[in-house]
Amino acid sequence: MKVIQSPLFARTVKKPHNDQKLILDGKIRKILSDPGIGNEKKGDLRGIFVFKFKIKTDQYLLAYRIKDNMLELITLGSHENYYRNLKKYVKIK
Repeated sequence: MKVIQSPLFARTVKKPHNDQKLILDGKIRKILSDPGIGNEKKGDLRGIFVFKFKIKTDQYLLAYRIKDNMLELITLGSHENYYRNLKKYVKIK
């Protein structure tokens, strides 16, 4: 399965430290092995899955979608304003 990143995801991934990036890479591999692991959203966000995980004590949400044997990583962030920003990004795109 091919993995692509949205520009929003690419900007967000630059911020964490190297040890956090290694944990994130492990979580992405976990999604690749079982794409249905996240919770599928309803309504405006239909077709988008959100996978929740923790790095140390902080909870992160990773939004992705699967289409044509391709995993598109949409955004990564904490819960605060996450869904509002995700809806805004999906409407623009």
